[in-house]
Amino acid sequence: MQSLASTVEVELSNAIKNRGLATFVVPGGTTPKPFFNIIRDSDIEWEKITIFPTDERWVSMENSRSNARLIQRELLTGRASKANFVTLYKKNKTLDQGASLLAENISNYLPIDVLVLGMGVDMHTASLFPGSPGLALAQSMNAAEVVPVTPLDNSLEPRVTLSARVLEKAVNTHVLIIGLEKKNAVKEAEKREPASAPISQFLPNATVHWSPV
Repeated sequence: MQSLASTVEVELSNAIKNRGLATFVVPGGTTPKPFFNIIRDSDIEWEKITIFPTDERWVSMENSRSNARLIQRELLTGRASKANFVTLYKKNKTLDQGASLLAENISNYLPIDVLVLGMGVDMHTASLFPGSPGLALAQSMNAAEVVPVTPLDNSLEPRVTLSARVLEKAVNTHVLIIGLEKKNAVKEAEKREPASAPISQFLPNATVHWSPV
């Protein structure tokens, strides 16, 4: 986590030096919490950085399962509280309506300067799930910047996610995983196509950061 934070700090600073601003995109979930807790105290020009999630459940920030809520609590404190934060949720909008509005907004902050991806043991990343009905569209080069996704598991909330073409064009990409099971999943993903292992599309240009626990 410390190594990743040090690398990201340099990459964000370089982006600000070159462009005058930077876009920093991060995952939700529990894995990145220690990374957030370290990077948030970095001495960089946070007021010039825009942060948003890779994906989001279609729930408000008041919901305990909101990625935005976790990011706000764990990352956007201390020095990092000066950053511009863009959520991937639109109140009182349907999933499709919200995705369309978000795509228009997110396009203003592209390309992504620093992207941190998580990964599930099923080799999904962001909300690009193997076998999900919207995966082919989300992986299409004609996809909008933000696309709606309905997981195969009906017990899970509908979601929006950054499309594969947006994620793939990030200047710097990092994959953050913990545990032997996920390490083995990355090795398996390297042998597969993106349709069955969505993370595989981003591995060629990514640095994988792994620890056993």
